[in-house]
Amino acid sequence: MELISKTAEEVQFTSDMNISLANAIRRSVSEIPILAIYEADIYKNDSVLYDEIIAHRLGLIPLKNQKLKSGQNIELKLQVKSKEEDKRNVLSGDIDGDIVYPDMPLVLLENGQTLKLVARANVGFGKDHPRYNPGVIFYRHVPRIAIKGEGEKQSELAELYPLVFSFESGKLQVKNAHECTLDSEDFNDYPGVDISFSDSIVFSIESWGQIEAKEIFTEACKALKSNISEVTKVLK
Repeated sequence: MELISKTAEEVQFTSDMNISLANAIRRSVSEIPILAIYEADIYKNDSVLYDEIIAHRLGLIPLKNQKLKSGQNIELKLQVKSKEEDKRNVLSGDIDGDIVYPDMPLVLLENGQTLKLVARANVGFGKDHPRYNPGVIFYRHVPRIAIKGEGEKQSELAELYPLVFSFESGKLQVKNAHECTLDSEDFNDYPGVDISFSDSIVFSIESWGQIEAKEIFTEACKALKSNISEVTKVLK
């Protein structure tokens, strides 16, 4: 295993894990308990958007995750009025709650318009509704790139794919093979450059802000382990 990059929003590493295991972990992201807005009472909406569209946008706003008891929810209030002589952008940060990204636009209020609502959030799972997904996990095979003969003169590749190739001392070189998302057909016009794929994979986790990327991975593994344990108990 080799760590490629690690931030709160994204983690990327190479691994020799079996594809079946990688896919099981990927699918288990939808079984992580996540807080999200699931309904809203809209008391006044003078904007050009229908209530349903406003409610849909509210469900897409990432909230800082927290654990709630079964059946428990929290209320988040929003009341904004634009001035008579000016327009007003309603942002996610105008909601009274723990919002991850406060600058997400909801709607533009024209002069003197008002938006007033109370939203409710609960903890759910992405397998039941996408609003509860904390992010995404995906993977791809690590490419092997071979450069020989005429391939050493293919400077255009370094210009087109600067993250993958570099052109130094008159020769094309592989800079970062794991950044390559091309296949063999993409190199048909570049003789001397060949690509194949190993059994290793590049594993990527991206967070939408409710929890950190590394936590998405660990929580997905916990969910998978829990499901396996349940199956094992039944078989015993």
